Amino acid sequence: MHHFQYINDELFCENVPVRQICEAVGTPAFIYSRGTLERHFRIFEEPFLPVDHIVCYSMKACSNIAILRVFANLGSGTDIVSGGELFRALAAGVDASRIVYSGVGKKASEIDEALKAEILMFNVESEEELHLVNQRAVALGKRARIALRVNPNVDPLTHPYISTGLKKNKFGIDVERSLELYGRAADMEGIEAIGVDCHIGSQLTELSPFLEAIDRLKEMIGILRSRGISIQYLDIGGGLGIPYDQEEPPAPSLYGTAIVDRIANLNVKLILEPGRLLVGNAGILVTQVLFRKQGPEKSFIIVDAAMNDLIRPSLYNAHHAVWKVARKTNGVNGRIVADLVGPICESSDFLAQSREMEAVETGDLLALMSAGAYGFSMSSNYNSRPRAAEVLVDGDRYFVIRDRESYQDLIRGEHIPPAILQTS
Repeated sequence: MHHFQYINDELFCENVPVRQICEAVGTPAFIYSRGTLERHFRIFEEPFLPVDHIVCYSMKACSNIAILRVFANLGSGTDIVSGGELFRALAAGVDASRIVYSGVGKKASEIDEALKAEILMFNVESEEELHLVNQRAVALGKRARIALRVNPNVDPLTHPYISTGLKKNKFGIDVERSLELYGRAADMEGIEAIGVDCHIGSQLTELSPFLEAIDRLKEMIGILRSRGISIQYLDIGGGLGIPYDQEEPPAPSLYGTAIVDRIANLNVKLILEPGRLLVGNAGILVTQVLFRKQGPEKSFIIVDAAMNDLIRPSLYNAHHAVWKVARKTNGVNGRIVADLVGPICESSDFLAQSREMEAVETGDLLALMSAGAYGFSMSSNYNSRPRAAEVLVDGDRYFVIRDRESYQDLIRGEHIPPAILQTS
């Protein structure tokens, strides 16, 4: 469910015409619906209300501080994976006591920043990281609250690039090794082991991998408690998928109820890290048609958005529905099959391939749906293309929450050494 709909064949975001936004801010532009963000958060959290829990939005999906603030206002914390994400979360007003720090490659300076901010806990991913967190905590006169990220060797049944719970993945520590490290952590001066963490992948469309992972974690928590290690938190990550095309992921209510039933009597505070589920269908990327081109074997629609704006189709062969901002329901223009491509000098620069859609003309606006997650946050300046504007719609109003980058922004921070400036 989202708040993008046609009114008299004109696409609206909530109560604002998408065309009106694009006429003001230009294209490409990411447009988000506050109503959808809030609705998704509440629907996700509702089945977990019977148990002690914290929702920590996985901000790598979409990290604009306005989006973070929308969720913080609803009581959300954040799941972060870098010092930059910590900075963003705090700037947005997220309560540091509701921040968990994941990721396999934390630098000492980033660990220090998180310790000084007094975040809830670190999700530690290796033995060497555990020792570094301990060293930094001792040096700062603090105790770092940690969970070990356990790799339960569960197949998440998702794209291999976003699978994280198998032994061959770089994430986490296998169960047997984790049990050993918890014992060592108990003797470390700067460490307080308070939780167990697990995240098996992203865009999961089956419930069984989640439940299988939880069963293995429950057994592990029982062993740890029998050894005198008090586990207070169970972080089960995120990963529940959304429907981009023909996917049919479990409804949040079914997902939540199954998990609550599975952890009954476990006596832990549950930490949940949804990302894509909250923001994916709450955002669109709007682009303008530049040219139409007929090749020997294919038709191409060339638009002003590209793989640097939305890399998911090129990286994952991901599907994003294409909606015309102004459609013709009488079908006067007919339908075509074409590749939707951008201006970047790569054959991999496509947003849709062999896609059937309503025929378009130069100047038409197209909306790539379900672009709220891993859209702007994975965008780049490849081919020296300024990054797109971001806009948040709230009822009948809209706000630019990130300015479109300028050419000057592209070279900010770059310098030509004096010796090179000198001419011979």
